[in-house]
Amino acid sequence: MPRLFIFGLGYTASVIATLFAARGWEVISTGREGTLSFEDEGSVRLALADADHVLSSVPPGREGRGEPLDPVLERYGDALRGKPLSYLSSTGVYGDAGGAWVDESAPTGTGRRTARAEADAAWLAVGARAYRLPGIYGPGRSMLERVAEGRAHRIDLPDQVFSRVHVEDIAAGVFAGIGAPGGAYNLADDLPCPQNRLVEEACRLTGLPLPPLQTLEQANLSPMARAFYAENRRVANGKARRVLGWRPRYPTYVEGLAALARGEGDHQPG
Repeated sequence: MPRLFIFGLGYTASVIATLFAARGWEVISTGREGTLSFEDEGSVRLALADADHVLSSVPPGREGRGEPLDPVLERYGDALRGKPLSYLSSTGVYGDAGGAWVDESAPTGTGRRTARAEADAAWLAVGARAYRLPGIYGPGRSMLERVAEGRAHRIDLPDQVFSRVHVEDIAAGVFAGIGAPGGAYNLADDLPCPQNRLVEEACRLTGLPLPPLQTLEQANLSPMARAFYAENRRVANGKARRVLGWRPRYPTYVEGLAALARGEGDHQPG
């Protein structure tokens, strides 16, 4: 039985773990819901020695707080030498593109996610497959919940576009990448679009009223949420399609939200 070791069993990594387990892999992990403590160095190193693939979803250290650039590489980098590696990164490494398309050849490190860009580069330097992810949605974490809870906003920025990806399509992409060459891979759906379209579709599916159209100032967003609107880009997924043979099960938010509204997507990626 092949073994997958996951650093950081969070929301996305748990879906990946479910898919690998369904395909006959044993999964060992750190994190709150994991099987090992990150701090239990002896047990972690023992498990890593027997791992056939290692995935990290641990974010970079926070700048200005004296934290390591990447906690996993800092502590266990020597134990990862020669291992097939995957890293969950972010399309935030590309920064603002003014709404233009970006692929894996686009420059990185110019946006607000400088620590993420540096961690991304560090994982690429050790031969990992760095999966660059846009906005992630899925069961329990989608615009459907935000609309139902009154947390959705419609912002009057018609030229602002975002890319996104269903969490199950991330899992399928990571599985498809087993054995693929190291390098960066964008896992995004086929239809970058304004965030307002998701809000409108979620309201249609739930029968709830549309929230008012507001300016950024009127919406009174948190600094983190406001920063979400500071960058504008469309993320291309052609490399993942060509090299990995990956095809998103949910090519747009329409299929993804509809499946969630039907109660599909119970962490069983196809």
